[in-house]
This record gives sequence, C-alpha cells and structure tokens, in this order.
Amino acid sequence: MTTRSLRAACAIGLLLSGCAAGPDFQRPEAPPVQAYRPTPPLVEDQHFINGAAVSFQWWESYHSPALNALVQRALLTNPNIEVARAALLVAQETAAAQRGAFWPQVSASLTPTRQKIADSLSSPLNSPVNPFSLHTALVTVGYAPDIFGGTRRQVESLDAQAESQRFELEAGRLSLAANVVAAAIQEASARGQIAALEKIVAIDEEILALTRRQHALGALAEAGVVAQEAALAQARAAIPPLRKQLAQTRDLLIGLSGALPDKELAERFDLDHLKLPEELPLSLPSVLVEQRPDVRAAEALAHSASAQVGVAFASMLPQFSINASLGGIAERMGALFKVGGSFWSLAGTVAQPIFAGGALTHRKAAAEAAYAQAMAQYRSTVIVAFQNVADALHALEQDADALREATNAERAAAHSLAISRRQVELGDISHLALLNVEQAYQQTLVASVQARASRYADTVALFQALGGGWSHRDASISEDRQ
Repeated sequence: MTTRSLRAACAIGLLLSGCAAGPDFQRPEAPPVQAYRPTPPLVEDQHFINGAAVSFQWWESYHSPALNALVQRALLTNPNIEVARAALLVAQETAAAQRGAFWPQVSASLTPTRQKIADSLSSPLNSPVNPFSLHTALVTVGYAPDIFGGTRRQVESLDAQAESQRFELEAGRLSLAANVVAAAIQEASARGQIAALEKIVAIDEEILALTRRQHALGALAEAGVVAQEAALAQARAAIPPLRKQLAQTRDLLIGLSGALPDKELAERFDLDHLKLPEELPLSLPSVLVEQRPDVRAAEALAHSASAQVGVAFASMLPQFSINASLGGIAERMGALFKVGGSFWSLAGTVAQPIFAGGALTHRKAAAEAAYAQAMAQYRSTVIVAFQNVADALHALEQDADALREATNAERAAAHSLAISRRQVELGDISHLALLNVEQAYQQTLVASVQARASRYADTVALFQALGGGWSHRDASISEDRQ
C-alpha cells in the first residue's frame, strides 16, 4: 500500500469513527512509592499525621494574628498574583477564541463606488450616464468542518495551557505565602540575635571598664586590657550585619505585601510571638502529585503538547471547507436586491497536501519530540517534589536535635549563671567572673534563637513541599475560572 493510499485509508477511518487525530492524553500514574524516605521521621515536640491534608491556610498554625493578617494582605495586593491572574485570563480567553473555529464564519460588506469609463472603451449601447455610481452588498459564509479533529485538538491544547496557568497561579500563591512566613521568621530571628548580642556588648563594655581599672591599679597587665578591647570590638562587629538583615527583611515583607519601601510595616515579629506547629500533616506519597500545583502545571503542559501532536497530524489529512455568498449590485441602494441585481454562489473544497518539502512531516516529528520533552519535564518535576518533602523531613529531624542541644546548653548556662550570682553574694567570686558567666549565657541564647528559627523555617518548607493545601480552596478556584 502506498503512502497516499495509507493516508487516505486513515482519513476515511477517522471520518467514520469521528475521532480526533493524534493520541488521546492519558494522565501519568502516581509513582509507586510508599514513603518519602526509607525511615520514618522522628521529631520531638512535633508529630506527623499520616494521610492528613494540609490546610490551605496552613500559616495559621503558627498562631500569630500579625502573621495571618500580613499573609492575607499579601495575597490580595501582591502584583505578582495579579500577573498570574491576568496570564490565566489570557489563556482562558485564547482557548475560548479558538472555539469560534467550530462555527461558520459570517461577514458582510458594502462597497459603494463612483467611476467613469473612458469614452473610447464605452459601448454606444450602454447607458449614456458616465460617470455612474455602483453599490455592491455582499454576505459571505465560510465553514471548515472539523472532520479529523484538528480544531478539537487545538482547543484541547489551549484548554490544557489555561489549566497550566491556573496551577501556576496556585503555585504563585503558595510561594508568596511561604515567602512571607519565612521572612517573618527571619525577622524574628534577627531581632532575637540582636537583643542577645547587644547584651553581650553591654557586658563586654562593663568587663572592659573593670579591666582598665585593674590595669590602672597595677593588678592586670596591659595585654589583658587589649584582649578585652578586641573582644568588645568583635562583639560589636557582629551586630551591623544582623541589623542590615533585619532592615532588608522588613523591606522584603513590605514588598511582598504589595507596598513600596517608604511605607512602614505595621506588623512586627518576634520568636516569642510565634508558636511551633505541633501537628504536621503528612499526605500519602500517592496523592502528592495531586496536591503540588507545579506538578499539575507540568502535567497540563504535557497534555497540551500531546494535543499538538494531533494538530500536526490533522494538518497532513484532507482539509474540507464550504463557502457561500449572497449579494446584490445596483446603481441605487434601494435596488440592491431587486430582480436582476442579486447574485449568489455556493462552493465546497477538499484540499489534500501532496508536497510541502517535508514541512508537515517535520512539524509532526517536532510535536512528538515536544511531547516527549514535556513528559520528561513532568517526571523531573515529580522527582523534585518528592525530594522537597524528603529534604524537609530530614531538616526537621536535624533541627529538633540542634534545638535540643541548644536548649540544653542554654539551661546549663542559666544554671551556671544562677550559681555565679549566689557566689558573688557570698563573696566567693568577683564581679568580673560573674560577667564572664553571663556573657557565656547570652551566647547560648544566640545559638538557641538560630536553632528555633531554623526549625520554624523548615516547617514552612514542609508545608510548601506538600502543596500548601490549595486544592481545598474550591471557592477560590471556581472564581479563577470565571
């Protein structure tokens, strides 16, 4: 059987079956895994609820009214969300416009003309009126039956692109909320560290004053004074980077909330005003691909690429069209459709591409390669999604260990400070020795603040890795489709 006869047989088969050209997209199955990591996570002060879904307002689990207000304001006013929402509308309207190809295309025209025929070309039997007016009215109807489903596949592809944009909007919302919460935690961490370091500086200044008096009395060598001056300078040098971080984090929060840096942020965040979420939902691995908006967006793009294979294949098959026109021509407008002045036509066309220099074949091959690329990108996105969850679980486990050790060090230092204070009251140790113990205690506070902030931030990472609970916000999703 020749290529032409094979194509004709295929065309007849498609015509009789009423199926669209190209492959029908099949949703990829979820990865056959039972857990995110070989061993279950063990985290103190937090426990995982296997199979539980993430609440779409997961940030409320930190029990901070200020944080809740800031996230809600950011979701309403951040321009990046407006950009994603507009992109969704563009995709939806583009798909709706393509649906117009299913219907006949009707147009009307009116052409009034005024013309003069040269006397040498004019017949003496013609009307002596020269120049003369001529009015032509025309209505045309064109229709291209979607015999082989090329238009249907194009609409399917555009619908899938709109679906991808919808998931991109959800991913943008999730990323924005996570960035706001993470920045709030970073601000709280910077404030806590600055407070502890400022106390260390104050202690170092007092110690330096004591060492200088001792040196003046001859009880201490100059080297001891110089060493304390270096310690004080080192303690002071640790504060400006944290103040810069705090200021830039405040600017970030202002920007995320959709405002300019000249505005003052009403909300202020401290670690003591944030509560560590104790119950952490851990959805089943089999449903992670449903909950991650980036995975769903990648799946939709694969669907769009699959439909484009059908579009390319349909362009190789016969193209059918029907065209009709009805009009009238007359010297006066009122006589356009009177007897003798009207005309009409009806025509049908079947066009079969025969030779295009291999363009159609290569376009189909390119569409198939694009589909393979989209499926590979989907699989890569799924792998990253599972990796994100596993990374967050590992981080939370190590954070718990780090915070436990930091807390133990803080308690030991606090106990040592309490003993030293009693010893000073009894005259057993000097005030300088007490200051050194108090300084060590403040240093453990800095480490404790860092450990607490890391644990809070990695909890945010887990909520984000699990998809942020967007799929439970049905009302908002319905609004986006309108």
